[in-house]
Amino acid sequence: INILASSLRLTLQELKNNKLRTALSLTGIAFGIFCIIGVLAVVGSLERNIQDGVASLGSNTIYVDKWNYGGGNLPFWKMRSRPSMKYEEAQLIRERSGLADAISFFISSSGNISFQNDMLEGVSVYGINPEQIDVQPLTFIEGRYFSGSEFSNGSSVAIIGFNNAEKLYGSPERALGKTVEIKGRKLSIIGVTAKSGRDGIGFNFDDCLMLPYHFFRQIYDVKNINPVIIVKGKDKVPSVALIDELTGIMRQIRRLSPTTEDNFALNSVEAISKAVSGFFVILNIVGSIIGGISLIVGMFGIANIMFVTVKERTPVIGLKKAIGAKSSTVLFEFLAEAALLCLMGGTVGIIFVWILTLVLSGPLDFPVYISLPLLFMTFVLCLVVGILAGIIPARRAAKLDPVVAIRS
Repeated sequence: INILASSLRLTLQELKNNKLRTALSLTGIAFGIFCIIGVLAVVGSLERNIQDGVASLGSNTIYVDKWNYGGGNLPFWKMRSRPSMKYEEAQLIRERSGLADAISFFISSSGNISFQNDMLEGVSVYGINPEQIDVQPLTFIEGRYFSGSEFSNGSSVAIIGFNNAEKLYGSPERALGKTVEIKGRKLSIIGVTAKSGRDGIGFNFDDCLMLPYHFFRQIYDVKNINPVIIVKGKDKVPSVALIDELTGIMRQIRRLSPTTEDNFALNSVEAISKAVSGFFVILNIVGSIIGGISLIVGMFGIANIMFVTVKERTPVIGLKKAIGAKSSTVLFEFLAEAALLCLMGGTVGIIFVWILTLVLSGPLDFPVYISLPLLFMTFVLCLVVGILAGIIPARRAAKLDPVVAIRS
């Protein structure tokens, strides 16, 4: 232990005396750790944000669409040729389903909205029915949800997203009661949603304008838009049972013969979650390979500095072995020194990653963080890289003959 402590003190002293060499060696490790942990931190934070959004939709929520969200085995052209969902089909599902708790008909387009002399271009415009709030709960910072009569009459009212209200009226609180113009029609704003971010499916309620469906169809040609029917199952109803029931109902509604394949897709939240996980596994692997290449370059830098260190300390090594130091002690000493160098480089890399998380958290609109497993992984990775980088120089030092080493 005394020999090891003395060696570490000597190591730190030499690192201090050879600042440039040390800095160049540590830069490679720091950059490698920055690449690997940085990619994993950003990708992991993004995945968690998306999965939290998906989970908020409920485990037994089914999206009835003509598109398979996971891609599936069907070619693109075949899914595109399927008929779009219809408002009447949502009504029929409500009448025939015994497992559904809420059914929403959701249709979206885009348009320019304005207030006085201010205009926002390319705003997402959603047409919804009364049960939308039961399928995807909304929190209001001001105002309320549409009433039943506003839905049935297609009233000129709207709910505006937090970001749009802030951009158009200066603050969300000032939007309530104001008018907003779209396609030459003026609507009264009755509600402003709280900031929620984009959910796992892709709906962004912060940057949208929500309209009752019957008013939406007055200003948009719904025949050229692809809507989706969102079905939320009752409590404790498994998604598999809900999918089986919806399959039978949709085939009845569309009058498909037993030999005709489905011309619709039932996308469960569970399947979407699995697809997201699979995508991010691939993304993590690609990022780790890119970062691993950088780390290997850094490892060669550490190996180089360890060879130089062994050369410079050859007389000292001979003296230590002459007074009783074992070869295993010398081996452990240099391995520990290489691991220490990697840990120092890894610490610098983690600091850079931490700065990166602070920079990205704002523009990405979700928190980017370094998890405890990533910190532990960094520690283990640095130890492994240090041992691999130092094993050959350490073995060479351990095998030195004391007499030859002292004479050199």
